[in-house]
Amino acid sequence: MNEIDELTPKKIVEKLDNYIIGQKEAKKQVAIALRNRIRRLALQEDVRRDVIPKNILMIGSTGVGKTEIARRLAEVANAPFVKVEATRFTEVGYVGKNVESMVRELVDSSVNMVKKEMMEEVKDKAQRLVEERIVEVLVPSKKRAKTQPSFMDVMQLFNQSAEYSQNKDYDENEDENLRRRREELLEKLRNGELEDVEIEVEVEEQSTPMFAGLGPELEDMGIQFGEMFQNLMPKKKKRRRMTISEARKVLEPIESEKLIDQDKLIQEGVSRAENRGIIFIDEIDKITSKGVSSGPDVSREGVQRDLLPIVEGTNVMTKYGSISTDYILFIAAGAFSEAKPSDLIPELQGRFPIRAELSDLTKEDFIRILTQPKNAILKQYQYLLETDGVRIEFTEDGVERMADIAFELNEKVENIGARRLYTVVEKVLEEVSFEAPASGEWELKIDSSYVDLRLGKVYGDEDLREYIL
Repeated sequence: MNEIDELTPKKIVEKLDNYIIGQKEAKKQVAIALRNRIRRLALQEDVRRDVIPKNILMIGSTGVGKTEIARRLAEVANAPFVKVEATRFTEVGYVGKNVESMVRELVDSSVNMVKKEMMEEVKDKAQRLVEERIVEVLVPSKKRAKTQPSFMDVMQLFNQSAEYSQNKDYDENEDENLRRRREELLEKLRNGELEDVEIEVEVEEQSTPMFAGLGPELEDMGIQFGEMFQNLMPKKKKRRRMTISEARKVLEPIESEKLIDQDKLIQEGVSRAENRGIIFIDEIDKITSKGVSSGPDVSREGVQRDLLPIVEGTNVMTKYGSISTDYILFIAAGAFSEAKPSDLIPELQGRFPIRAELSDLTKEDFIRILTQPKNAILKQYQYLLETDGVRIEFTEDGVERMADIAFELNEKVENIGARRLYTVVEKVLEEVSFEAPASGEWELKIDSSYVDLRLGKVYGDEDLREYIL
């Protein structure tokens, strides 16, 4: 069993708890959905074909963790992931992005993911090839003339064999000196003694797309044509001057890519996108039609109708070939503050059978968000300011005060969930961030009185807080 096969629903929730506070029911439902995908891959081929993933519809106000749950779920499963906004799509035939582009983005993401893994596997071999290439630049081999020998030269081989033999010995001695010199430099290179030496290396020039500016509706087609013609045309090379340490970074991906089996890369990338891919469709509530429309719903019901076959399962043409969407997991999300899930067209509603409702965040949730997750907001600011010699300590009452202010602002102004915490913390630390770095290291304790000092004027003024906080 590999690491992914061992992911039970409980373990998945535990991993999500490291980054997301609260929302137990939503985490539980997405964990079950992910585990069912793992179970499906363990089935016999004839049974596996009939088991399709159950798509999820997340309902909750902005800033409660919908996107973060989906993103972290893909990270836990090591699955290709794409996030799109439903509002960016338009119906087929109108100017704008069509819904099939999200499947192409998913496949690109999947191929890039597999490519990184394969490059990591050949990393050691690629590093050796880079070192050999750098040594070749430092001590170039003797360029042998490729011109045809003259008649006199041929005669000399027969008449003056001793002299020819002497020249041959000289060449062999020269090659031996060259080999010895290269071995010395290779040892120094591996010991890191030559990292600051400047060399001139030949690299392939990145050409601009040939079909740029076709417009959103032809963008994907243009990119594919551009890449096709790029592969047919000879690649331009240019010489760049850089240090050996920089040359390593430039040459290593080039050498790694040469070692990768491209057919295997594409095959694995496509398979992973089809069987493990996750597409997160945000703002789906914004494409519902409420009441009678006076014209064609280019970005509303029309988009829903275009989404339907992709979510149901169809084939989409990409630059890697035809991709089946039958087993891609779709997670849709929306606040549904003005619309209801029942405002979606009935066929699309039926394709999202799992409903996960996310609750609004409380003051206690805010306190935990500030301090508990691995990427907690306060930890981030502590690490950032520590680079400038400033040590920040947040007291318990200081954290509570910031959480209290953020919660009250969501109640009084507009509920934007946990995003309000960033605004509050940024304002509290604004002066410290501006003053650092100072002449020496210093410490600062942030308690409730300091928070009130920094936010009191703005928080107390109703007009100011609507614009600043």
